[in-house]
Amino acid sequence: MSRFRKLSHSIWHCQYHFVWVPKYRLRILEGEVALEVSNCVRTFSEQKNCEIVELNVRIDHVHLIAMVPPKISISDYMGIIKGRTAIRVFNKFRKLKKKPYWGNHFWAKGYCVDTIGLDLTFHTFFCIHSPIFYYMITVR
Repeated sequence: MSRFRKLSHSIWHCQYHFVWVPKYRLRILEGEVALEVSNCVRTFSEQKNCEIVELNVRIDHVHLIAMVPPKISISDYMGIIKGRTAIRVFNKFRKLKKKPYWGNHFWAKGYCVDTIGLDLTFHTFFCIHSPIFYYMITVR
């Protein structure tokens, strides 16, 4: 099976690593709240035909590696994930909304995103199979 996915006129392999935090980086993502965040991210990603490779909800941040089709912009995807999870978390855990510092926002502004390309596979393959190539990479 190929690592590439198909759309009507393209094939693609777009993996992204996302990291985002709750407002004020409060250590709130534990227990039921973490489970709800995880379920929401999975549900909303599935609705947008995005495949989750890894999801790790830590106590004060979230790591997500996802395959996002090229027809969906990354900012739209993160807007959906952060916005809709915030709504569901606040609806399920109403006590969080009563805290004076939340102000109707669960997540901090912004996020970190990085692409996961084919370079690592290429680099690993040549480091194992070609000591000369490994020497060229490490000497630079």
